[in-house]
Amino acid sequence: MPGRWLLKTEPGSYSYAQLERDRRTVWDGVKNPQALKYLATMAKGDEVLVYHTGDEKAVIGLARVVRGAYPDPNAGDVRMVVVDLEPVRALPRPVTLRELRTNENVAGFDLLRLPRLSVMPVSAAHWAEILRVAKE
Repeated sequence: MPGRWLLKTEPGSYSYAQLERDRRTVWDGVKNPQALKYLATMAKGDEVLVYHTGDEKAVIGLARVVRGAYPDPNAGDVRMVVVDLEPVRALPRPVTLRELRTNENVAGFDLLRLPRLSVMPVSAAHWAEILRVAKE
């Protein structure tokens, strides 16, 4: 069973639309130790929710890990890892942080508990609820 993750990005730096245009990217720039631990466990085939930070604060699209964690070739530090992603599809509509905060079906989700964490696991139940809300 593939892992499920949420990755945050500032859309002014790198948006989901840019991932769709690029068709593949190296997900780098993660520096938080906990986020790096999570990134280091990501494997080929894992599923990803892409979340826009900043003014949007919403889950925007789905992506897939096409190359699991490996040392960042530009970092010079073996603790710094990256993964390669490809887009799957944009959500039918974004799911905002405000909606998630008021949805009891995602209570306890790290996005709500640890707002500064840029990489986090997503439970099967939370994943299903986010996709359900996106289709409304």
